[in-house]
Amino acid sequence: MKNTIKVERAKLSITQTELAQQVNVSKQTIHSIETGRFVPSTLLAMKIARFFKTRVEDIFELEPTD
Repeated sequence: MKNTIKVERAKLSITQTELAQQVNVSKQTIHSIETGRFVPSTLLAMKIARFFKTRVEDIFELEPTD
């Protein structure tokens, strides 16, 4: 699953740690999501989208192999 979390973080100039604190997960979880090694739960995806004031589908995109 592709995502634009890193791009969205850059727009706000926030670190992985800062985002992690805002959505109550570890920095490692954010890193794993950004690199595609971990697919977030629906709840976490919604929290991330809400933080960035956008829709889940604007942050996360299914790849043909998903």
